[in-house]
Amino acid sequence: MKEQKLYTYTRKALEDYQMIQPGDRIAIGISGGKDSLTLLYAMAKLMHFYPIPYELIAITVDLGFDGFDTSELVKYSETLQVPYYVEKTQIAQIVFDARKEPHPCSLCSRMRKGAFNEAAQKLGCNKIAYAHHKDDVLHSFLMSMLYEGRIHTFSPVTNLEKSQLTLIRPLIYAYEGEIRSFAKDHQLPVSKNPCPADGVTKRQEARELIQMLQTMVPETKERIFSAIQGSGIDGW
Repeated sequence: MKEQKLYTYTRKALEDYQMIQPGDRIAIGISGGKDSLTLLYAMAKLMHFYPIPYELIAITVDLGFDGFDTSELVKYSETLQVPYYVEKTQIAQIVFDARKEPHPCSLCSRMRKGAFNEAAQKLGCNKIAYAHHKDDVLHSFLMSMLYEGRIHTFSPVTNLEKSQLTLIRPLIYAYEGEIRSFAKDHQLPVSKNPCPADGVTKRQEARELIQMLQTMVPETKERIFSAIQGSGIDGW
């Protein structure tokens, strides 16, 4: 994906769903994966010419896995002139060692989000940004139907009443493959995910199912996404 296309996707999402207001201080969660690094790149570059002024802060929640190194993330944030912070936790030890969760993803996700939200609040942010892309929208939609029996997916903008933060998702128009291509072409410092549950989740099953449908009906992804946009569910 070309740099200009990334800007176009991001700006369209910001404008279509009014994600930015003047003076926003936005925390971006940086995991070290391709998605969050691409989001930080897009938002940092757009900040210099976007008509509505905003500030950025990059935050990494350190789950406590052995060997997790943030040195490259520090350098990356510095090149983009974005302040960078690490929130250290013991989430990995709690989820995998103490509780020995057989299905750890849900608890780990809740704890990670809680730590991230607290860090964002401490740093004076009023908004947080997640790097969910278009494929994530589709996977969540399918998982909701198959495993919950309801029509649902996450929304582009979510007001988190308990924390008084607003969550935005500026990459919802970009496909995962495009983000992967951008990260590779721009040599972003993508780090390997140390999570032992990686690749064995329900989300992976949904990804594989949609990919199978895509081979049968090439327009599958775009049609599902259009249906979500036209449904009016959860802020769409």
